[in-house]
Formats: sequence, structure tokens, C-alpha cells
Amino acid sequence: MAVLPSMQWLELRVPPLLVWLGFDGAMFVLAWVAPGLSYTLPARLALALVVLGGAVALAGVLAFRSERTTVNPLNPGASTSIVSSRVYRVSRNPMYLGFFLALAGWALYLSNVGAVLLLPGFLAYLT
Repeated sequence: MAVLPSMQWLELRVPPLLVWLGFDGAMFVLAWVAPGLSYTLPARLALALVVLGGAVALAGVLAFRSERTTVNPLNPGASTSIVSSRVYRVSRNPMYLGFFLALAGWALYLSNVGAVLLLPGFLAYLT
């Protein structure tokens, strides 16, 4: 997949977990500085998305571990096999999907439109 020239220098430099944490923090700050963008939603839905996201991401990690290959995307040369079983039959990138679902749950928990609007930025970066 092509990388935008302006973002090419970031490719394989920032671990996805740090990107996820950065977006978590940005969502929190945005919800704090723009409380006028808030809405009401049941917290159970947010928690369900976070739990589902964590489970999907963990399933991806466990599938990699069972094949004894690396989960580190910063060093793709260290991979020893292509994993296509377990959760990888359903999603080509369950770890990123899990990060996205958990981040979506966090955005819903914050109940802030601004936080939700950061979700496409997260997807764009990971892509």
C-alpha cells in the first residue's frame, strides 16, 4: 500500500501501541478542553467495545506467538512465518482492529464528538 510522501518518514518508526496511546491522550485532552461537544451514551457500550478490542488484539498476539514469530512491526525482517490461521482467518490485521475498537470504546466513554472525530485519523495513520 502506498504511503503518503509527507508521512513516509514515520513508516516503521513509531510503534502502533504508542500511536494508540497518543490518540487516547489526544481524545482525553480534546474532551477536556471542548466539553460543549459532549453527548450522553450508556457506558456499557463503551466498555463492551474496549473489551472486544482488547480481546481481538490479544487473539492476534497469541496467534503470532503460537507460530513463534514476532509481533514487532518495526522489524518485519524478523518474522519467521505468515500467520493465516485463528483470528487471521477473519482479519488480516486483528491487532490494529483491536486497537481501533478499544479506541472507539474510549471515544464513546468520553462522550465527546471531538474524540470520535479523531478515529479516522488513527485509521489513516495505521494505513
